[in-house]
Amino acid sequence: MKAERAKLARLQRLEKLRAIAKQNAVTEAARAETTLSQLTTLVERTQSLTQEYAARRDMADGADLARMVRFVMGLQGIAATTDADRQRAHALADRRQAELVIAERRRAAVEERAAQQARFIAAKLSNASFSGQSSGRVPSGDDSGTDHA
Repeated sequence: MKAERAKLARLQRLEKLRAIAKQNAVTEAARAETTLSQLTTLVERTQSLTQEYAARRDMADGADLARMVRFVMGLQGIAATTDADRQRAHALADRRQAELVIAERRRAAVEERAAQQARFIAAKLSNASFSGQSSGRVPSGDDSGTDHA
C-alpha cells in the first residue's frame, strides 16, 4: 500500500509540474498572439500610408515627384519587411498554440493517471476493510453483554 501511495504522490507532483508547463505555454501563446496582432496592425497601417502617399498629386516639380517616389518606395520596403516579420510571427503563434495543446494533453494524461491511481487505492482500501469485516474473525474480549465487575 505504501508503494501505491508513493506512486500517487509522484503522479500528483507531476500533475502540478505539467500544470505549470501548461500555464507557461498559455503565456507564450498569448505573447505570440499579441506580437502577431501588433505586426498585423503595423502592416495594415504601413500599407495604408503607402497607398495614401502614392495617390498624392500635389508635387510642384520633378524634384518633388522624385522625392515622393523615393519616399513611397521606402514605405513599400518597410511594409514588405514588416509583412515578412508578421508571417514569421504567425508561424511562431501557430507553434505556440500547438505547444499549448501538447502541454494540455500531457497535463490531462497525468491527471487521469493520478485519478486512476487514487481510485485503485480507494478500491484496495474498500476491499481490505470489507474482507476484514466479513472474515469470520471472532472479536477479542467478552461480547456477552454482561458486566463482570
